[in-house]
Amino acid sequence: MLLLSALLELVAYCAGLTVQAKLGALGVMLMFTLAVAVRARHKLLTTLVGIILVVLMLRPGA
Repeated sequence: MLLLSALLELVAYCAGLTVQAKLGALGVMLMFTLAVAVRARHKLLTTLVGIILVVLMLRPGA
């Protein structure tokens, strides 16, 4: 159980670094908003922020 928790935290840390490197402060804000929306169980906000984050991450040349 501890190994799984540590692995999930490592994946979250790597995802955060990747988003920050590609999108800068906007990426950090979107990740924070996504985490808050998931925690608050706000489905519409979670979906919208998730889609925006994916679209911005998949943008070529940015």
